[in-house]
Amino acid sequence: MSSSNRSPRRDSIPASHPAAKAGRLIRRMRRQQGLTQEDVARACGFSKSLLCKIETGGTYPPVATLVRISGVLGTSLSALLGEGGGTEPVFTRLSDAAASMARTEKGYSVFPFAANRGGKRMQPYLFEARRGRVKRHAVSHAGEEFLYVVEGEILFQVGSAEYHLREGDSLFFDATEEHGVQAVSEVARYLDIFC
Repeated sequence: MSSSNRSPRRDSIPASHPAAKAGRLIRRMRRQQGLTQEDVARACGFSKSLLCKIETGGTYPPVATLVRISGVLGTSLSALLGEGGGTEPVFTRLSDAAASMARTEKGYSVFPFAANRGGKRMQPYLFEARRGRVKRHAVSHAGEEFLYVVEGEILFQVGSAEYHLREGDSLFFDATEEHGVQAVSEVARYLDIFC
């Protein structure tokens, strides 16, 4: 494939994206607590360089990484994704969600719904996985997850079990078990809710 047919790759996420705001908030909270990047990275089990990229908006990490960081900093995922405290309904058009998706280091793209609403007990996401682009991975974090396939087909592994999900299929599981996704269809989109 010629380079002119490829989608442009963003080296960093837009400053207004919830993940970029989360990076700035992570840096501020880490500094307020007197922690170094090395302290937080070691406690989370990843490299200092990854934390630096997250804080500067150079990468959008997997949600499991943000969950780990929030645990080390003594806050919630919801707090990292938005400082807003409003309780009014949050309406999101599909076109807005699709235009605001950010590609993670694992190769899938994600959009956090209602990121600016504070005090949530759950965090819903729209994920997009493209066949051949998602790196094999297994993540785990505290809480539970519910996913619902909106379009396409995915293979989703939880622990040693693998689930082949098609449009309309769902899966609820304990997120402390290692889990990961692969796209079966060219493009797959699914709703994933973290609690």
